[in-house]
Amino acid sequence: MNKFHVITFLGILAIFAGILSVSQKDSVASIFGTVPSKPVLPPDADTFQILPTGQQNIDKQQQGQGQSGVQNPPTSIAPTFGVEGGMQASYAATIKTTKGNITVVLFGDIAPRTVKNFLEKAQKGFYKNLTFHRVEDWVVQGGDPKGDGTGGGMLQTELSRQPFVEGSLGVARGGNIQISNDSQFFIAKKQAAWLDQQYTNFGIVTEGMDVVNSMTKGDKIIGITPINN
Repeated sequence: MNKFHVITFLGILAIFAGILSVSQKDSVASIFGTVPSKPVLPPDADTFQILPTGQQNIDKQQQGQGQSGVQNPPTSIAPTFGVEGGMQASYAATIKTTKGNITVVLFGDIAPRTVKNFLEKAQKGFYKNLTFHRVEDWVVQGGDPKGDGTGGGMLQTELSRQPFVEGSLGVARGGNIQISNDSQFFIAKKQAAWLDQQYTNFGIVTEGMDVVNSMTKGDKIIGITPINN
């Protein structure tokens, strides 16, 4: 093999090695993708949706059923984002409204970050004079600083197998299941199985469901007072 052939052979090897390197990089990128440093808030993240985004692939007949359509809960639950240190298994609070008082138990072990956020806002008087801007036959929703369902910030969703039943407290969210609203909460007036494992479930009403059922749009939250255990 003369010098020309050796140089040609080495050149072919170099080209082949370059192609292989690019191919491997593309393969790794296709597997892992590009992960943003923090979640991006979708445009409708502050709007509570009746049907979870997990139902986007249901057939047209189920879509036509609206909120009466109930999907089977997923077989697995997305992981939460860690726990808050020092949180108790449960807390109690009184939601004082213009229609009367609602006593709730908060699930500190199931949704620690949500409960901590809720209690901190309550202690600071955040909810004072905010309204229940949404009232329907199955739900009441309030806690929006803007009063129209478009306000509030971001909070990491905490999913669990706790079912949504009459009196369950949930957190509003938009299209991204990982991002919930940090102020808007709702109370289910009856079982709402289509929300199971799709929304943060962080408490339940123990007294005052008659008050919940008497709510009309625009009724105010006088304040939320934590009850010492």
